[in-house]
Amino acid sequence: MDTKTKKRLVLSVVFFCFLKTHVSLAADSITANQSLSGDQTIVSAGGIFELGFFTPGNSSKFYVGIWYTKQLVSERTIVWVANREKPVSDKFSSVLRISDGNLVLFNGSKIPVWSTNLTSSSAATALLLDTGNLVLREGSSNSTSEPLWQSFDHPAHTWLPGARIGFNTVTKQTQILTSWKSSEDPAPGLFSLELDPKGSHAYFIRWNRSRQYWSSGPWDSKSKLFSWVPEMRLNYIYNFSFVTNATESYFTYSLYDPKIISRFVLNTSGQIQQLTWLEPSRQWNLFWSQPRQRCEVYDLCGAFGTCNDVSTVSCNCLNGFEPKAKRDWDLQDYSGGCKRKTDLHCENATSASGKLDRFLELPSMSLPENEQSVEVGNIAECESFCLRNCSCTAYSYNASGCSIWEGELLNLQQLTSSVDHGITLYLRLAASEFKNSKSNNKGLIVGVAAGSAAGVAVLLGLIVFVILGQRKRSSRPRSNNRSTASSQTKNSPSSTISKRSEEHQ
Repeated sequence: MDTKTKKRLVLSVVFFCFLKTHVSLAADSITANQSLSGDQTIVSAGGIFELGFFTPGNSSKFYVGIWYTKQLVSERTIVWVANREKPVSDKFSSVLRISDGNLVLFNGSKIPVWSTNLTSSSAATALLLDTGNLVLREGSSNSTSEPLWQSFDHPAHTWLPGARIGFNTVTKQTQILTSWKSSEDPAPGLFSLELDPKGSHAYFIRWNRSRQYWSSGPWDSKSKLFSWVPEMRLNYIYNFSFVTNATESYFTYSLYDPKIISRFVLNTSGQIQQLTWLEPSRQWNLFWSQPRQRCEVYDLCGAFGTCNDVSTVSCNCLNGFEPKAKRDWDLQDYSGGCKRKTDLHCENATSASGKLDRFLELPSMSLPENEQSVEVGNIAECESFCLRNCSCTAYSYNASGCSIWEGELLNLQQLTSSVDHGITLYLRLAASEFKNSKSNNKGLIVGVAAGSAAGVAVLLGLIVFVILGQRKRSSRPRSNNRSTASSQTKNSPSSTISKRSEEHQ
């Protein structure tokens, strides 16, 4: 083989590898004879959305997702994730391809971890549209047939223009937004946004798919807004519409100006946000969010965590507690709550050196739920009742009487507004948790004693100074009188006559 032939062969191999890695960059679909792996992506025809493998934040796990192209939105913004609950460890050994009429993700061991899960085995093509919708159609990408499957029917945490949030009464299929678990974990979190299945034409945000903590209020078809979302009156960006018939009910929306880039997101803290991309500043601008206050989100801070709307940090653990999972808290996933630093005496008598548990006073608190009323005569009896019950973790006593709480304390909030009148909560802690306060008291006593001694010394010095001053003042008049008397004696007539007589002699 001559030199020219070798060079051609090397160039051919390099070019083939380049095509292998980037062949899909110009394509908007995955066909039966194509696949996607590694850094390969497909891009919608208009260059708006891109699909491929990604890693959220500092995570080492890989997911298949859809995001805005870099040319359109410089900040990587994920709008949909396929394998939310089953990430892969290596994007180069994993592959996304058409298999038996389905779009399937295989991991490095060739085991399917995600699929469109259709029963049809006919040839199909996966096509990424400029709306951000990934559709699976029978035949080629040019087919105009109805989608066999589409990502808009399986939203993650983002609601894009043209997509639906609602339900189908025939297929029992629902379109629900579900928050990410954290900024580095797109697995379904605790919060979900859904259309009221009872037909009230209102949105609910729920905690753990069971506890409702926010409602949009009913839909006003004339004004095209939700009654409890007044911000929508100023809405000049979105055109909402509600559709209901015998088989389905759903909301959808479009943009008055298609050039605007906007989205709805249910974030990890349980708030629904309306965001618009501003190119000059290259950032997402928050148009409005609901609920308005973070602490209105049910159980945002988990067990024994307290919420504060004023602080930049939403959640903190109560005194004597620490986060169960510190890394999750750093990622603003507070759902794990807090755990005790020291076991209670009633649970482990050796943990507190035999000392009984004590209660820490927490003023201005919004009291937790599931309280139990106890008939007692005063606050001392209320404390005693709680102390005798090892399951009792806190108590309060006010005009309404004695209330106790057993087990975990949920949905706590530290009130800071003068308008909000919180109640003092007494939190049960191990006796050893109060040692710092004792040390502080001891230091305070020493400080007060030292300050008092210094004050006494200053006072004594002042008294001495006054006495000496008085002595000086009392001695000065006597000296002056003597001088005056002497002067008068010298200048008297008798003295003058005596002096003249001496001179005459």
